[in-house]
Amino acid sequence: MDSQQHGEQLKRGLKNRHIQLIALGGAIGTGLFLGSASVIQSAGPGIILGYAIAGFIAFLIMRQLGEMVVEEPVAGSFSHFAYKYWGGFAGFASGWNYWVLYVLVAMAELTAVGKYIQFWWPEIPTWASAALFFVVINAINLTNVKVFGEMEFWFAIIKVIAVIAMILFGAWLLFSDTAGPQATVRNLWEQGGFLPHGWTGLVMMMAIIMFSFGGLELVGITAAEADNPEQSIPKATNQVIYRILIFYIGSLAVLLSLLPWARVTADTSPFVLIFHELGDTFVANALNIVVLTAALSGL
Repeated sequence: MDSQQHGEQLKRGLKNRHIQLIALGGAIGTGLFLGSASVIQSAGPGIILGYAIAGFIAFLIMRQLGEMVVEEPVAGSFSHFAYKYWGGFAGFASGWNYWVLYVLVAMAELTAVGKYIQFWWPEIPTWASAALFFVVINAINLTNVKVFGEMEFWFAIIKVIAVIAMILFGAWLLFSDTAGPQATVRNLWEQGGFLPHGWTGLVMMMAIIMFSFGGLELVGITAAEADNPEQSIPKATNQVIYRILIFYIGSLAVLLSLLPWARVTADTSPFVLIFHELGDTFVANALNIVVLTAALSGL
């Protein structure tokens, strides 16, 4: 049975809003909320440039994938196209590589869930909370595509609203002097420079930065289950990447202005840490709920 026949058996229950928010929610996740901490330690404020470069690369890939998917909205997505244009081995390798990748990503997301839970209850082992949420999320995912789409839609809405609110609130703290004298835009270049460890630090972290954009390819994966792929896929492809860049670059610029990059640690979310360091425990707790939601939506 070829990919197109398989695609025709799938339920086309995903609306345009589902596809855009699935891709948006997939990209706004652990890579940004937790993975950015290690990148900040190595690249400093230069992480902003790194995300801009990675975003441009992701945009090119998304446009190319989007054009193929619109012409042939099948379930196999890039694996199907690799098989069709490059041959059987390329299709086989890309498909299984993607499967293995998401198994590893799921383990990373579950580990992040455990770390976020320990922000409130340090005594709970990481494996215990990870196992609990693994069972719950998989039970939801195994129901049907519409339930999955609705869950991802609302998870993504929560993340998007939270990131926008954080950018606005952080900007208000920054420009109203409420956050204290350590909060200044000059933190982006005065604490050892924009690239405190040179270009080497940024280049070494580009793999982790690119990982943050993982999830955008879900636009292609959902094509076979979209009710109107000819309209929804181009919209998602063109709009999601711009929003992602605004959220990523905007949020990181605000956060690194509020607190010097050297005070960010790798064992917790920089989004939560910065507001916790500023003494705003309410915002820190609210953001921890958001980053927990982000990790769960990546499973």
